[in-house]
Amino acid sequence: MDAIDTIESQIAHYMSGNPLYNEYHDYWQFLLESYIGGEEYENAGHLVKYQLETQPEYAARLRNTPLQNHCQSIIGVYTSFIFRQAPVRDLGSLSNNPAIDAILNDADMDNRSFNQFMKDVSVYNSIFGHVWVIVSKPNIGAITVADEIAAGVRPYLSTVTPLMVLDWRYTRTASGAYRLAYFKYIEEVNGSEKTVKEWTPETVKTVILDDKNVKISITEESNGLGEIPAVCAYNKRGIIRGIGFTDIGDIADQQKYIYNLLSEIEQTVRLDSHPTLAKTENTLASAGAGSIIQMPDDLDPGLKPYILQSSGANIAQIIDTINTAVESIDKMANTGAIRATESKTMSGIAMQTEFMMLASRLSEKADALESAEENIWRLIHKYLGVPYNAKIDYPHQYNIRDTSTDLDFLIKARSSGVNNPQFQTEINKKIVELVVDDPILLNEIQQNIETPEFETHTMTNPVTGETVNVTSEAQHLDLVSRGFVH
Repeated sequence: MDAIDTIESQIAHYMSGNPLYNEYHDYWQFLLESYIGGEEYENAGHLVKYQLETQPEYAARLRNTPLQNHCQSIIGVYTSFIFRQAPVRDLGSLSNNPAIDAILNDADMDNRSFNQFMKDVSVYNSIFGHVWVIVSKPNIGAITVADEIAAGVRPYLSTVTPLMVLDWRYTRTASGAYRLAYFKYIEEVNGSEKTVKEWTPETVKTVILDDKNVKISITEESNGLGEIPAVCAYNKRGIIRGIGFTDIGDIADQQKYIYNLLSEIEQTVRLDSHPTLAKTENTLASAGAGSIIQMPDDLDPGLKPYILQSSGANIAQIIDTINTAVESIDKMANTGAIRATESKTMSGIAMQTEFMMLASRLSEKADALESAEENIWRLIHKYLGVPYNAKIDYPHQYNIRDTSTDLDFLIKARSSGVNNPQFQTEINKKIVELVVDDPILLNEIQQNIETPEFETHTMTNPVTGETVNVTSEAQHLDLVSRGFVH
């Protein structure tokens, strides 16, 4: 009995989550499934099951229902805009450190560059509202930094999703600042074994559990850093410490709603193409074109077979409902002028307002990523024993525009009849800005536009003293042939 109590207490301690984890777990799982889509979404059973529907029928309907993955599309839009320009990093006293190139080129010891790692952080915190980044450095007992460099030991990063973080606690320091005082997460799942790590500012405990969550081994070592090297990278900070606001909470619900409507369309088409035959048990019927129905001679005329067929009239209504739901998603995400063909039906003012709202949202997300990365580099500096003096700068201006509409407007303005040379020059420069991406080539072309092809000058006849104002290359050549000089 004591052994059972001991095992139960082990499971309760090592695999239990705090109340917030237990409260949010299913919601986070739903958000992750909504982003991943595919088989993960299908197996989660987000399709509503009909009354009296058998499991094989439900499984077939799951296989035949497509998913419009708006969550993945919108997060992809956000990430592509934020990382269109790479962040600028001034690492201060670490700039010449031998470990820095290795960290920038392989941040997580899995061949992901630091920029790619931060892209993944951006994706995960968009999904969950936040994601944890662990900054680790192996302790090999090296005496000097040179020994660590020779052994290839340096700080590296890991992302831990909220689904894997079982418990966390903050405390206030004497100065009033919040400090992470306890952190427990599932570090790895390898076959039937799990590795759970418990961090405190003083110790690091590593526990390996079997498939029944019973302890196999446990190791404990001192935490030489003196703090828990975990950074909570928020998407948008929530009212509860350690919980952020997701980008796709309401969008995932709309996606699920559309998913079920698409199943209704598929079922309606099947009913319309393959009507149901109602018949008595003794009536013999075959399926397919030219099928034959054999009725008993003594069958009551009121019981003759008949067809139950759907009219299909509600398909158009379902499609309109889906389109309305997609519009709602774009309004929530501020992507109405970016995705699909929405821009064709929006006025210029509406598009400009949508671009401004999207740019504001992207700037806010960039601020949060910048703050998270600064905390990551602060920990790396501390591991390497260097005072923190780095500066991280993410782009904050997102010049989002509809290039086709702007180009059409500029072409019309150029042919509007305003022949002022300065006006035409400015229009041409704006057109080049829209078409040319290379900044060096763009600058060269704009300088050529501003500089006239022929510079007006004065030429003089040395014999007669006659002067002529030259305005073209042909006139210049003619005067040279007649003895004029510049």
